[in-house]
Amino acid sequence: MVIVGGGVMGASIAFHLAEAGVRDILVVERGDLACGSSGKPIGGVRAHFSDPLNIELGRRSLRAYQDFSHRPGADIRLDTVGYLFLLTDERQVTEFTESVRLQNSLGVPSRMIGADEAQRLCPYLSTEGLVAAVHSPTDGHARPGLVVHGYAEAAARAGVRFATHTRVTGMDTIGDRVSAVHTDHGRVACSTVICAAGAWSEQIGAMVGVDLPVRPVRRQLAFTERLSPPAPRIPFTIDFTSSAYFHNSDESLLLGLADPRQPDGFDTTWTPEWLDLFRDVVRRRAPALATTPTVGGWAGLYEVTPDHNALIGRSGDIPNFLYATGFSGHGFLQAPAVGEIVRDLHLGREPCVGIAPMSADRFRAGSAPRPEAHVV
Repeated sequence: MVIVGGGVMGASIAFHLAEAGVRDILVVERGDLACGSSGKPIGGVRAHFSDPLNIELGRRSLRAYQDFSHRPGADIRLDTVGYLFLLTDERQVTEFTESVRLQNSLGVPSRMIGADEAQRLCPYLSTEGLVAAVHSPTDGHARPGLVVHGYAEAAARAGVRFATHTRVTGMDTIGDRVSAVHTDHGRVACSTVICAAGAWSEQIGAMVGVDLPVRPVRRQLAFTERLSPPAPRIPFTIDFTSSAYFHNSDESLLLGLADPRQPDGFDTTWTPEWLDLFRDVVRRRAPALATTPTVGGWAGLYEVTPDHNALIGRSGDIPNFLYATGFSGHGFLQAPAVGEIVRDLHLGREPCVGIAPMSADRFRAGSAPRPEAHVV
């Protein structure tokens, strides 16, 4: 078996397969493990979504992250500070109220709160223009790089091999099955291929004629200088209208925002000018952050699908080609559950979560769209 991609998804899949007794697994990664988006430290983990399937993937993954120190056995710096979505108009309040009702019915203890309570949870906030907020106390953030290496080290102990700095250049098929993967280090015969290549998945699928509609979009963030006095412990706070967000990161704060004008592409150059967008937004919402000095940042890639839902499944045309990609910014927080699901698909078991709606075929089949409303 060949797993393409050594990020959090590939590492989780490798761990879950090896734990289930699958042998002769090779993970192929174009750089170092976690060198792509998985190595970036946004790290949000949540079950706060509008779609029942995304809620369940988030819930299962949260439980796995809470138990990560025991299985597979690594400290991932999980901090259950909660998520705080800030709402600025009545339409948002109506939509989030409905989502909270759904989340509560599925066991997620989120709740609508007023502006004053939101400010108590996050003292940086100004309540001007803040209509309401949503607090989900069991959510939080962890360190993606630690998760990737925790999964990978446990998988390696179970016999999984990792080929880093190795690019996939093509695949051979015999009839309707993949028979080998070609890399810049040689040919690998295989019985199964699993695509977990993130933003590069469309090219991997195209090698065997499988359409994986994933486009790469740059996202940027920055870190404040070390704060003195230290920052209060705050939720992962998101201004939903603008997508600006911030949370604690060691002795500083992590600051982020999705630029709606960002074109598609693989460029991961960090541009400090991007901070002007963030500061323009938070000048009203969290005024102190508009002038807090920063000490650098980074850019990474979102892997975005047309409806902002993941692609998870088995190709109908190439049955031994499986895929888990297109998570549109939610891959890290869903990775443990998706590792279980892909394990079950490979072993012919009924997955723990029904993922038929996540099939890549949904776009060509003209299925009704299932857009996820709570996208950042």
